Amino acid sequence: MASEVFTVYTFGDSILDCARYNEYGVHPGQLIVRNDDGLFPDFKGRDLSSSAPARLDHRAQDRATVDDLPRQGRVLDLSGPAVALVTIGGNDLLTGLAADRGGGMVRFEQALDTFLRTLPVRPVLLGTVFDPTFGDDSRNFLSIDARIARPNLNRINAIIAELAARHGQLVDVHRHFLGGDPSWFTRTIEPSLRGASEVRAAFLPAVLKAREDQPGAARAALPTRRRRWWMW
Repeated sequence: MASEVFTVYTFGDSILDCARYNEYGVHPGQLIVRNDDGLFPDFKGRDLSSSAPARLDHRAQDRATVDDLPRQGRVLDLSGPAVALVTIGGNDLLTGLAADRGGGMVRFEQALDTFLRTLPVRPVLLGTVFDPTFGDDSRNFLSIDARIARPNLNRINAIIAELAARHGQLVDVHRHFLGGDPSWFTRTIEPSLRGASEVRAAFLPAVLKAREDQPGAARAALPTRRRRWWMW
């Protein structure tokens, strides 16, 4: 019996919707479903389509905030096994939460919790917000003092971790990107071509595991390649 098509849904912001920031127009969801072997030969065979049918339903949108998630989640085609990838919070920080004193964080948590609770796709893989400064306050690009902004970034990621434990699984994009370099970014805060692949690398092990664990999805073993970011 043929395996059902496995669907990858993406929701959120430019961490997942960064195609406009590279000349090849690729983003992490595309690479997870079907790698570009010419651009990223190290990932040849390490995609969903290499072993079974898979498709992408890409709903993440550059510049999105938590309030945009309900719109992205409308009218879903829920046939067959699937996984949801969600990245949110970076634009919420840029549009006010970096300077927040508490109330905004509560509203962010409530809005994200509601979206995840009502999202009909399972499992959910929820990514943390990366740090373009690599933890170096001297690189601060905001008009807000890093002594305020950095704790708020940490708080956003703590909220994301708490909700991931409640509704799905955490993918620590923040931790992965701390081991990177400026070539992973463009326009200061956006994933570059390399960055798009690195976001893919952060999510990929959990996506492959999600497919293996679901009835009806392919269980064929994929080739193993050692890469330091596949396990935390």
